Amino acid sequence: MHALKQQMKPLIKVIIPAYNEQDSIALVINDIPSIVNEVIVISNNSTDNTEVNAKNAGATVLSENRKGYGYACLKGMEYISLKNEKPDIIVFLDGDYSDYPEQLNELVEPILKDNIDFVVGARVKHLRKQGSMTPQQIFGNWLATILMKLFFNAKFTDLGPFRAIKYDKLLALQMEDKTYGWTVEMQLKALKQKLSYTEIPMKYRNRIGVSKVSGTVKGSILAGIKILGWIFKYSFK
Repeated sequence: MHALKQQMKPLIKVIIPAYNEQDSIALVINDIPSIVNEVIVISNNSTDNTEVNAKNAGATVLSENRKGYGYACLKGMEYISLKNEKPDIIVFLDGDYSDYPEQLNELVEPILKDNIDFVVGARVKHLRKQGSMTPQQIFGNWLATILMKLFFNAKFTDLGPFRAIKYDKLLALQMEDKTYGWTVEMQLKALKQKLSYTEIPMKYRNRIGVSKVSGTVKGSILAGIKILGWIFKYSFK
């Protein structure tokens, strides 16, 4: 992988977990830059036209019936592992059109130019549309990143789902979280394994449809418990 920045055209695959995102998924796929070799949408128990719309937009579509963000991401990784040609970089992106997929070029640039292992798209305040993140999301991100700074001297400011990582480094993390803790698990393990990392400021807008996590009180509480659980688990390892 150290030769990655010398390659003219790296192999980049995008993993998009999606649960009932029929109105947004094609917009997301269509805005992904041509530098990407394959877009993989994992339908996580969708009951609408998410799968059809994703296929029509040119994505590879997989199905994961066990509900959970992590389950969907792991399904995408399993699919990639069975391919002969392995990617250089994996990008994770949500299917709700809250991120700006065209910023993927900026996201992977530190990997390609500076050989950084892991890049998180940070939803910084001055680039966020008003109301695009709920108060509980903002507080949860603040608390999680403050604790990571306290326990691990981390420089993360966000748990943003729009992120890029070298494929071999991703495999070495041995990701396991099946639900809400996926993003923080990746960041904690990256810190533990001393991966080089950085954040790129990202624009962020109101998602299309209702959030399945931050849009409900139950979802917010469960996500918060899971995130804090991972942080405390790793702080005592």
